[in-house]
Amino acid sequence: MSSTATRYKAEFRCINESCKSTYDLNEVIYECRKCGSLLQVSHDMDALKEKSGTQWKELFDSRLSSVKFPNTSGIWNKREWVLPHVEDESIVSSGEGLTHLFSSERLTKDLGLGGLWIKQCGISHTGSFKDLGMTVLLTQVKHMISKGVGIRAVACASSGDTSAALASYAAKAGIPSIIFLPSGKVSQAQLIQPVSNGAFVISLDTDFDGCMKIVKEVTRQNGIYLANSMNSLRIEGQKTIAPEILQQLEWKAPDWVIIPGGNLGNVSALGAGFEMCKELGLIDRLPRIILAQAENANPLYLSYLKGFEEFSPVEAKPTLASAIQIGNPVSVQKAISILKKFHGIVEQASEAELSDAAARTDLYGLYNDPHTGVALAAMLKLLEKGTIQKGEKVVVVSTAHGLKFTEFKLKFHEGKVPGTNTGLQNSIHSCKPDLSKVTDRIKEFLDSRTK
Repeated sequence: MSSTATRYKAEFRCINESCKSTYDLNEVIYECRKCGSLLQVSHDMDALKEKSGTQWKELFDSRLSSVKFPNTSGIWNKREWVLPHVEDESIVSSGEGLTHLFSSERLTKDLGLGGLWIKQCGISHTGSFKDLGMTVLLTQVKHMISKGVGIRAVACASSGDTSAALASYAAKAGIPSIIFLPSGKVSQAQLIQPVSNGAFVISLDTDFDGCMKIVKEVTRQNGIYLANSMNSLRIEGQKTIAPEILQQLEWKAPDWVIIPGGNLGNVSALGAGFEMCKELGLIDRLPRIILAQAENANPLYLSYLKGFEEFSPVEAKPTLASAIQIGNPVSVQKAISILKKFHGIVEQASEAELSDAAARTDLYGLYNDPHTGVALAAMLKLLEKGTIQKGEKVVVVSTAHGLKFTEFKLKFHEGKVPGTNTGLQNSIHSCKPDLSKVTDRIKEFLDSRTK
């Protein structure tokens, strides 16, 4: 481990401002023992401030071209801000992060924006942004085991992507994984990933919230470590989305960042990353954050309409955006805190709206999963309302790869999603192997494009 990394310290700290109890990162703990609130990883900011914002930017930029482990990871090339105490030997990485900002001049111009980028977090080892947090959690677990902490397995409840990330990184580390999935509510592509990685997969006849209740009880048993986002180690990896976006935009903050949310750890992480960048002098202003929810699983949206004065869980209804079909998110208080600091907005999208938004922007070269469709639908709605103004710069966080949701794509283009824009549907055109017939069909197609 480099001497630079050893200068910095991190610990668990209670998010309750009136408590602020602290715990060692090597402790098996997920909630404050004094008040029951969630924890966050707190860094020694005074030590980090020994470098100027310019020096941090230069250091992070210099690592982008490095082929030396662990700088080949978008998380571990910012290790001082994540887990500064771990040795290289404990790092469990599959080259996560370093995902590109998709841009389309056509789409940006058609929407009248000053800039539009889709952060492709789904182009990762297991096909979702969950890898960003799981590399940190499994690294800390491996470090703890090396220090004699009795961890026998890691476990999570999942609506799909978390299970894939946990199973993969646990398999790489040689640590058993236990997965709880809601029966019939996970895509085939998501279901087979943890199975292939050798996880112990349990299908429960309930929804995600029901699975979450079970895994919280299971992980109270000695030796099974909780890997859901209520464990703030996950947030540490996911927060690197923020400095990575800024780095790709030449360290200039966009006007808006839009992210879909279910269990709400991701928006908490995003905000934490931007806050750290501002406090350490890498940027001089914060972007505004928009949290997008599916209308069928919208407890935070309903709370937002009441000024966050109260929050009530809902029974989530089935949604095409299955990974965010969560009615009782565990990170809600963290999310509300971040949204207040960032003058945030919560918007929702119906099933038709999220499907149309995904299909509409696919025509510019994207291949959107339904959750990104929720975020894109929120953007289109807020553009129409004038909340997002013409000429502003927007980043949309895409949380998973569209290839994991083939059923979603097929259902849309087969016209099986009620209320959608049929003009966006596309189909395969059958034709006999006759040159004149083929030529006629091509002419019809090209003529239709010029009308």
